Amino acid sequence: MSNVAIVYHFFPHYRAAINTELLYSPNHHFIFVGDNRDPSSAGIKEWDFADASRFIHTKSRFFFGRYLVQSGLVCLALRQDIDTIIYLGDVQGLTTWLSASIARLNGKRVLFWSHGWTRRESGLKGWIRTRFYKLAHGLLLYGNRAKAIGVEKGFKPESLYVIYNSLNYELQKDLRDQNTKENTERIRHELFEDADLPMIICTTRLIPTTRLDLLLDALYSLKSQDYRVNLLLVGDGPERSRLQQLSEKHGLAVKFYGECYDEQILANLLMAADVTVAPGKVGLTAIHSLVYGVPVITHDNPDNQMPESEAITEGITGDLFKWSDSKDLARLIRKWTSDERRSSVQVRNSCYEVIDRYYNPEYQRIIIEQAIDGVPAQDKLWAKFTNAVSGMVH
Repeated sequence: MSNVAIVYHFFPHYRAAINTELLYSPNHHFIFVGDNRDPSSAGIKEWDFADASRFIHTKSRFFFGRYLVQSGLVCLALRQDIDTIIYLGDVQGLTTWLSASIARLNGKRVLFWSHGWTRRESGLKGWIRTRFYKLAHGLLLYGNRAKAIGVEKGFKPESLYVIYNSLNYELQKDLRDQNTKENTERIRHELFEDADLPMIICTTRLIPTTRLDLLLDALYSLKSQDYRVNLLLVGDGPERSRLQQLSEKHGLAVKFYGECYDEQILANLLMAADVTVAPGKVGLTAIHSLVYGVPVITHDNPDNQMPESEAITEGITGDLFKWSDSKDLARLIRKWTSDERRSSVQVRNSCYEVIDRYYNPEYQRIIIEQAIDGVPAQDKLWAKFTNAVSGMVH
C-alpha cells in the first residue's frame, strides 16, 4: 500500500464524498495537504475531516488575487515516506511548480488534478500551460474535451485520466429512493398556484453570467404561444431584484426560492421539476439534477461550458440550445415539458444511468488509483467521445 498526498489550497465541503472515498481506500493510504479555510474571497465552507491525523495544514495565500503560494510544499516533496503527490493542477500555483519539480527529481510519481484545457490556447499562455502540465506524469481531468485538446497538444492519451466529478452520491441515491409521487404533487402545489403546469428549475447564483434573463425571454416567448410553465429559481444574488421585475413585467410564473443548502429540500425540489435549465454554463448542477432523474438543458458553446455538460446526451438526458438563442431555448423547454416527456420512466432511468456509471465517488477513486499505479488510461467514454470531438475542439 503506497502513501499518497493530495495537495489542494483547501478542501471544500462539496468534495466531501470523493475525499471520504479516498480516505477509506483499501488500496492506498491518502493524506490531505492544504489550508483549513478558504484562502480566496469566496468564503466556501470547508470539509470537516473525519480523521484529523490524515490532514497536514499548510498556509495558502493568493497574491494579486490569483497567484497561489502554499507553505510546506518543498518539504512535502522531499519526504521519503510519500510515494505519489497529487497536486491541484493550477498553473498559477507558484509553489506547485517548484514542489512538483522537486518531487519528480526525488523519484515520486506526480499527478495534477485539474479541469485541464477548457478551450484551445495559443501564444505564451498556451505554452506556459503546456510546460506546467508536463511537470506531471499524468493529469486527472474532469471531462473528455479536455483530454481531446491535451492529445492535440501532444500529450499521450494513456497519461490523461478522465475522472469526471461527483457529489454526495450515496445520500442522493437514498433520497431519490424515498421520494413518492404524492410528495412531488404536494411540493408543486405549495410552490405554484397552477400546479398542473410543467415545472422547470434552475439552481444557481443570481448573477449576470448565469444568463437568467435569457431564460425569462424564452418563457415570455412560450407565453406568447399560449404555452405556460412554472419556473423555480433556487439561489440568490445581486440580479434577484432585476429578475423579479422582469418576470412581473412579462407576467411569468416564477418562484424565487432563495438560497438552500439542505440536500433533503433540494432533492424534493429537483424531483418535483420536469427539467433543469442552465442558460449559462452548467457544472455540478448537471450532476445534481441527473442523479435525481431530471434532464438538463444548457447551451452548446463548448468554450463557455464546464466539463460536467458532457453528462448530457442530447435527446436522452437533456439537450443543448444554440448559444444565446432564447427562441431555441424556448423550443427545447417546450420539447422537454411536453406530455410525452413529463415523468417519463425512460428519461429518468437514462439520467440515473450516466451518474451511476461515471459521475460518482467510487468511479473517481478507481480511476485515480489507476493513475497512481501507472495503469494506462482506458476511459470507457473516450472512444465514443472522439467520434464527435473534432467539431468540439476546432
